[in-house]
Amino acid sequence: MRLGVAGLRGIPGVMGGVEAHVQELYPRVAKARPALEVEVAMRRPYVERVAREWNGLRLWPIWATRNKFLETITHTLIALFFLRFRRRCGAVHLHAIGPGLLVPLARLLGLRVLFTHHGRDYDRAKWNRPAKAVLQFGEWLSVRFSDQVIVVSERLADALRQRFPTRAERISFVPNGASLTFVNASRIPDPVLLASLGIAAGQYILGVGRLVPEKGFDDLIAAHLSSGDPRKLVIAGKADHADAYAKALLAKAGERVVFAGFQPHEALRSLYAGASLFVLPSHHEGLPIAALEALAMDTPTLLSDIEPNAELALTADHYFPTGDIDTLAACLNAPEERFAVDGSALRERYDWDKIAARTAAIIDRLQP
Repeated sequence: MRLGVAGLRGIPGVMGGVEAHVQELYPRVAKARPALEVEVAMRRPYVERVAREWNGLRLWPIWATRNKFLETITHTLIALFFLRFRRRCGAVHLHAIGPGLLVPLARLLGLRVLFTHHGRDYDRAKWNRPAKAVLQFGEWLSVRFSDQVIVVSERLADALRQRFPTRAERISFVPNGASLTFVNASRIPDPVLLASLGIAAGQYILGVGRLVPEKGFDDLIAAHLSSGDPRKLVIAGKADHADAYAKALLAKAGERVVFAGFQPHEALRSLYAGASLFVLPSHHEGLPIAALEALAMDTPTLLSDIEPNAELALTADHYFPTGDIDTLAACLNAPEERFAVDGSALRERYDWDKIAARTAAIIDRLQP
């Protein structure tokens, strides 16, 4: 079977939760199913412009507009026709509820559809009310018309089964995982990398993610500055679009706040290894890959108490009320040992090899 993949910016080395998910998942699926041909449709502005093979996958850069409101839907539309008629795919794996708006079209084109629900994207702060309504409709279309549905959050999977009882048997919970880059990695940071950022091991707080409102980095910066914590705050990530929020966030860079930009896996490993605390202050997540990476590295961790973070089942000391800057500031002044973690159980549960095996079994159901 030839399977298309769409709904992501691109791989490898493109920042984003869906991108990290596909990058880790599909080389493993391709290895487990040698007869499966995997064709990945990517957005040209984010990747190399030449089609190529990578880790058993065929990567196709396809035109996409750089507009945060139209980019995803227009690219997915083009990708579906490309995958169906140029690449002769018999099935497609669509990621996230924005691309999910086009599940009925994919079915009309004769494609069997696997859909992965990465989270309630309509909760993101960047969307206005009409856009949120469209995304909610995309969620309904995706679950209603896909042949199979994967959900990365167990609680969300349960909620969807209750909401769509006639589709319940087609809805599977399969989580994100933690990359082997972090699971098996050295806990010794690279001193050259740290020095290039002007930081020292054990003397900084780390946040990792895209510079978008739902990640809550403005809350973290405000809490850090008000806490009087002498450690530096390092934020590794970048914005997809140079909007007002990202510009305002970057303007807060200074002696105590360091923006490290997008960092590849090996550099992130060093940053996790050297951090005295990892903080994820998100207002919205699917299942947070950055938190899984930090926990896989046994990095002391503090998370907002949104439902996807709570699914990681850490003790209460590792959570703070979402958006509560005063409580977050107080947490930054708490003893470091309060946030210590043992990632062994998490590394076992969120093993990408096991996740890929479960996903491959679901893909098998798409066979004609």
